[in-house]
Amino acid sequence: MKKIINDPNFVVKDMLEGFVAAYPNDVKLLPNTTVVVREDAPVSNKVGLVSGGGSGHEPAHAGYVGKGMLDAAVAGEVFTSPTPDQVLEAIKAVDSGEGVLLIIKNYTGDVMNFEMAAELAEAEGINVQQVVVNDDVAVEDSSFTTGRRGIAGTVFVHKIVGAKATQGASMEEVKAVAEKVVANVRSIGMALTPCIVPAAGKPSFELKDNEMEVGIGIHGEPGIKRTEVTTAHDIATELMEKVLDDMNLKSGDEVAVMINGLGATPEMELYIVNKEVNNILTEKGIKIYDTFVGEYMTSLEMAGCSVTLLKVDEELKSLLDAESKAPAFRR
Repeated sequence: MKKIINDPNFVVKDMLEGFVAAYPNDVKLLPNTTVVVREDAPVSNKVGLVSGGGSGHEPAHAGYVGKGMLDAAVAGEVFTSPTPDQVLEAIKAVDSGEGVLLIIKNYTGDVMNFEMAAELAEAEGINVQQVVVNDDVAVEDSSFTTGRRGIAGTVFVHKIVGAKATQGASMEEVKAVAEKVVANVRSIGMALTPCIVPAAGKPSFELKDNEMEVGIGIHGEPGIKRTEVTTAHDIATELMEKVLDDMNLKSGDEVAVMINGLGATPEMELYIVNKEVNNILTEKGIKIYDTFVGEYMTSLEMAGCSVTLLKVDEELKSLLDAESKAPAFRR
């Protein structure tokens, strides 16, 4: 294992301290926690937004904390859900009296621990609501989930819900737009290589030199199939087929596109995939409103990518375009 770390047991602590040192005017780390919050939290007259999950997916989730996006992100150990007490600290830190919405990726540990934290917060008089993101069309159930997994489409939820909350919308309005995004966003990923969890020191799964896995999860969970590595055209075609079959888009519809790298994929390759995705959508008469290419939700040093489509209307377009000061998503 070759990694630029100090101690495998302290990678999350070291990472978070380095992150807040890079953005001291934007975020802070709550003492004795793994919770990153906005420097000005709690924000008056605003619904608080909290997300999080296991570390190893950077810039998710702390990179999306800031004006126009999240108020707090809770980091678990690598590929491990954060504990309920840490999530509770995040909820309490961002509650201004307007309530707190939890944005949860659909993994069993995340859902369970965030829900436990919500119950504890409600016992202290805080109005806590939640939305569960399940954008991955690859598999219906996995080793980590009941139902579809939450992957890179979660970033669109963070952005759009963050913009709505920044406008001073009520909890009911913020939750409604969150559910709207979840209903209209779909993703699927593929991998060329595995990744190594620092504490384990060995790859989480194996792929032969000529193999790729379609539909793999962001923790290395099994996908749909393993096959020989093929061209960007063929990869994009297969991924898009799965997504489009699930979305039932028609000619004239508009989408936002995200081509997300999993940690070790050069931007050159991501843009080649984007070219193929663009061609497929154009041929079908589907309009591309906006495109995002880069690393938004990674899997340590896994090579591969995911494709996300979000069907947009005028409301979602306006919120997607709104200002964001989050370190990993500035607009």
